[in-house]
Amino acid sequence: MNATELRKKSVLELNNEILALLREQFNLRVQKGIGQSPLPHLFGKIRKQIARIKTILSEREGLSS
Repeated sequence: MNATELRKKSVLELNNEILALLREQFNLRVQKGIGQSPLPHLFGKIRKQIARIKTILSEREGLSS
């Protein structure tokens, strides 16, 4: 999902998206910890997606202030 699609979502939807990504990130770390090999490119992809959403949320905070 790119930034233009994320900007169309509400703050509540973005917060739910962050929670889902954090759960997915946690599950990948657990898989790595127990010896399963998750796809390594997913770690960076999820981390960047979380950062993208947080950036959009902070932009909205700046506009509303």
